[in-house]
Amino acid sequence: MQGMNEKKKFLQSLLFPSFFLIIIWLVKIIEIVFDLDLIYFGLFPLKWSGLAGILTAPLIHADLRHLFDNSVPVFMLSLAVFYFYRPVAFNVFFLTWIISGILVWIGGRPAYHIGASGLIYGFASFLFFSGIIRNSINLLAISLLVVFLYGSLVWGILPFDYKISWESHLFGSLTGLFLALAYRHYGPPPPKEISDENDENEDEDDDDN
Repeated sequence: MQGMNEKKKFLQSLLFPSFFLIIIWLVKIIEIVFDLDLIYFGLFPLKWSGLAGILTAPLIHADLRHLFDNSVPVFMLSLAVFYFYRPVAFNVFFLTWIISGILVWIGGRPAYHIGASGLIYGFASFLFFSGIIRNSINLLAISLLVVFLYGSLVWGILPFDYKISWESHLFGSLTGLFLALAYRHYGPPPPKEISDENDENEDEDDDDN
C-alpha cells in the first residue's frame, strides 16, 4: 500500500514540472514557426516596459541550445521540489519566479534577461540549503546530488561571461536560500534517532527482568 502511495505521489509530482516544460517548448516552437523574436518580452531592468518580463522572461530562450540546456535541470529540480515539498511546492515555484525576477529588474544590467536559469538556480539553492537546515537524510541526498550534478552552477553566479544573465543566477540562488529558511518547517521529517529505539528496547528488557 505504501508503495502504491509513493507511486501516486511521484506521478502527481510530475504533472506541473511536465506542464511547465511543455509550455517553454511551445513558446520556442511558436517563435520558430512564425519567425518571431520574443527577446523583447524579456526582463529589462529599471524600465517600466521591462516589468512584464518578470512574468515572461523564464518562458523565453535565445535558441534551441539554450532551451535544451535549461530543460533537464529545471524539470528535475522542480520535480524534486514538488515531490518532497508538496504542501508548499507551488509557493516555492512561483515565489522563486517572482522574487528573483523583481531582484533582477532592480539590480540587473541594462539588457534583456531571458531563460529559466533563474528558476534552476533558485530550486537548486532551495533544495541544497533545505537539506542542510532540516538535517533530513533524503534532503541531504538530494543536496549532494544537486552539488554533484550542478556543482558548476556556483560559477554561474559570478560575472565571468557577460553573455549570460549571471544576475538571474545570483538572485535566483539568494531567493532559494531565503525560501529554504522561510519554509524550514516543511519537507520530509528528520530521521528518528536509532539510539532512542535501542534505549527503549533496553528499558523493556530491564522491566522483564
